[in-house]
Amino acid sequence: MPAAAFQCSFSSFSSACIVLRQRISVTTRSPAIEVVIMSKSAFITGITGQDGSYLAELLLEKGYTVHGLVRRASTFTTGRIKHIYADPHQAGNRLFLHYGDLTDGQSLTNLVLDLEPDEIYNLGAQSHVRVSFDQPAYTFQATGGGALNVLEAARQLNKKKLVKVYQASSSEMYGEVLETPQTENTPFQPQSPYACAKVYAFHQTVNYRKSYDMFAVNGILFNHESPRRGETFVTRKITRAATRIKLGLQDKLYLGNLAAKRDWGYAKDYVEGMWRMLQHSEPDDFVLATGRTQTVQEFADIVFGMLQLDPKQYIEIDPRYFRPAEVDLLLGDCSKAQQKLGWTASTSLEELARLMVDHDLSLAREEAILAAARK
Repeated sequence: MPAAAFQCSFSSFSSACIVLRQRISVTTRSPAIEVVIMSKSAFITGITGQDGSYLAELLLEKGYTVHGLVRRASTFTTGRIKHIYADPHQAGNRLFLHYGDLTDGQSLTNLVLDLEPDEIYNLGAQSHVRVSFDQPAYTFQATGGGALNVLEAARQLNKKKLVKVYQASSSEMYGEVLETPQTENTPFQPQSPYACAKVYAFHQTVNYRKSYDMFAVNGILFNHESPRRGETFVTRKITRAATRIKLGLQDKLYLGNLAAKRDWGYAKDYVEGMWRMLQHSEPDDFVLATGRTQTVQEFADIVFGMLQLDPKQYIEIDPRYFRPAEVDLLLGDCSKAQQKLGWTASTSLEELARLMVDHDLSLAREEAILAAARK
């Protein structure tokens, strides 16, 4: 669908179209008997982000009707989901977008009460750690306060029907780690405004679960990447730059702390874990991780090596990219998720890097063709 048509159909229809569930009719051998199955419905905040797009794909494959929250903007922000989006007027469509904002609690509650979803996945946030030092108040409002608004909306809906809530927590909450590897019981030592906001959201989720007997869970996800990762995040920054350097489109890559160690997995694996948490018999909190940690330098070495490039010739340090308070080491233990959810990370770091390099090399080639055409 052309971009203009996408914007027109979305803006004109999203506020009016409230589809609660997809009705699927199954007729038995007896013509007098018709069984109507009501499929599940889900509401995703942050649906246009990396995780939201993969989660929407997964839920649609499982037969869900999916509703997503998007902020109004003068530019298009739906690139990651354009392949699964269809005109809302089209018969059989099960993906619907709605304008809103996590910081607007009343409109969020109104929307949730109208939609009556079976599951809510709160993935929306100001999620860039370095930026959170520059915008601490907004980071808390969107990441911490937004989570509280989602929980309160779910509490109101829970008076009418059961709704399950997934809160996207983060390994950044561990901060200056007190033990390695980190588990669900490791104390938090947040080292950034983003991490502090996530800790607040984590405890509010536990509070609502205990106080109101809600099915609310925290997924403590360690770093998870993909070709859909934003280009300002370090892994994607590396793969994007390395492929552009390979084709002569860029000369240098400027990074911050190359010694920082992270537990990196594939985002597509991790959204399966999110879904499994809400299918579990009891609400609980789970770590999702690979159990392997690498430095930023080591990830860069893998990526540049795939392109037959020497990273030492191209990477330079820029002090602007260092955080005021660094997190040196993150390494997760997902034993609990393996035992109770049957979840494990199935994509290696090398496989993940290959996926990202192949994707970004394709983008770089397209960019090179356009650059040549302009000469």
